[in-house]
Amino acid sequence: MTAPEPAHLQRRLAVVDEHLAAENRHDLEAVMATFGDDAQFDDEPWGDRRRGRDGVRSYYVEIMSALPDLVIDVKERHLAADSIILEVAIRGTHLGPWRGLPATGRYVDFPLCAVYSFDSADRLLAERVYYDRAAVLGQLGMFHEPLRGLGRIVTALSHPVTLARAYLRRPARKPSASLPPRAA
Repeated sequence: MTAPEPAHLQRRLAVVDEHLAAENRHDLEAVMATFGDDAQFDDEPWGDRRRGRDGVRSYYVEIMSALPDLVIDVKERHLAADSIILEVAIRGTHLGPWRGLPATGRYVDFPLCAVYSFDSADRLLAERVYYDRAAVLGQLGMFHEPLRGLGRIVTALSHPVTLARAYLRRPARKPSASLPPRAA
């Protein structure tokens, strides 16, 4: 792979900067204008793959509704021959449904890594995001660390059920070939 030319890289950086500025303004049309015709969005922690402009638009409608005060703060930028990678902080208040969860009214603040790839016109082809799903669910009150407070109670109550399920799922033991069969 060869490094992109400076002008090429500057165009890509400008697209990513406009994309983030549009997200922070909650301007859906401007966000979508940064994508090319074959837009893709992958939310890796959930295995959520959105394809086409309508699919990508639906992702942004959901996240902007769930976090109407969404703020994205860039911490680091990493430039590669075929992509731009950003480390960001995502912040906002969960005031709308998201991933099947009703609004909790809780504030979230978590790190996220986004990988942007580009089409031949230097528009966004794809955005792929990675973050700690358990940390987000914990901030929303849906997940509790097993060694602290409520997490200890949840673990104590669910642990016997989990062990019982594991026991019932295990395969039946076959007699070992080196042992003689049991007498009846």
